[in-house]
Amino acid sequence: MTEDVRSNRTARLLVARLDAVARVATQLRHAEAERLVELASVATMRAVALELIRAERADEIWRDAHVRHPQLPHPTRLALPQRLAA
Repeated sequence: MTEDVRSNRTARLLVARLDAVARVATQLRHAEAERLVELASVATMRAVALELIRAERADEIWRDAHVRHPQLPHPTRLALPQRLAA
């Protein structure tokens, strides 16, 4: 699998996960919805750290998700790591 293919696949998975969270967010208590967003945020940070997706692309996906789904809770803002520490 090439780096571009892996990155595109990771991006599609992140978009799908955020769309799924947004669909159920209105049916959950706020704390539960926030927890799902937190888990998606951590998964995003790990994907960036493992260089599966670029931080700029991840930020763009999150912004687009909030445009498509205004009810999607915003994650606690954590700096996305550029690389995994050696």
